[in-house]
Amino acid sequence: MIVYAVDTGGEYITVAESQRRHPVGQRSLYVNLTNRCPCACTFCLRPLKHMAEESTLWLKHEPTVEEVKAELTVVPWPLIHEVVFCGFGEPTMRLQDLVALLHWVKEEHPEINTRVNTNGLSDLVYERDTAPDFSGGILDTISISLNASNAERYLALTCSRFGIGSYEAMLTFAQHCKAYVPQVIMTVVDQVEDTEEIAACRAICEARGLTLRVRAYEAS
Repeated sequence: MIVYAVDTGGEYITVAESQRRHPVGQRSLYVNLTNRCPCACTFCLRPLKHMAEESTLWLKHEPTVEEVKAELTVVPWPLIHEVVFCGFGEPTMRLQDLVALLHWVKEEHPEINTRVNTNGLSDLVYERDTAPDFSGGILDTISISLNASNAERYLALTCSRFGIGSYEAMLTFAQHCKAYVPQVIMTVVDQVEDTEEIAACRAICEARGLTLRVRAYEAS
């Protein structure tokens, strides 16, 4: 699926099925742009999540910007309060297309909140400061996977192809995003980290003026 919704228990469903099950009330809309990711996190759901063929997030091909727009055009927008770019891959692997789609959503539906869920490594992917790409009011929230309180544990968990420097690069990206994105949220997963490690992560965020959210692990 390119565009989808999430139901109770983390079930990925089509927007039509979401509307059938929940004909009233607003929900988040998710956009899946790529399978590619520079990490291979030990807790990643990609190899674990059981999905039916009609509701899989594994893309057979990367959709063009126009293909994504075509799917977004027929969405029941009165039922949507937020558009989230995430999926099974890392959305910033298609940074130019991601930014183009964020612009499109805000131009067509300025009342809708936008969010990007990212590993925060786009500076390393493109070898430049990428936070300014999100300027201009196109992005309301960026959620960045902090994962750990130090570079060694981060690398052990994420297996980032960029090595030990990934952790500091991710934190630097997060701090730079504060100039362009109203809400910069760092996340850790509750079943991956214990109470002590989460407290250490919170201290890291407080020292850098960042907000930490502990998210529930999504079962397969």
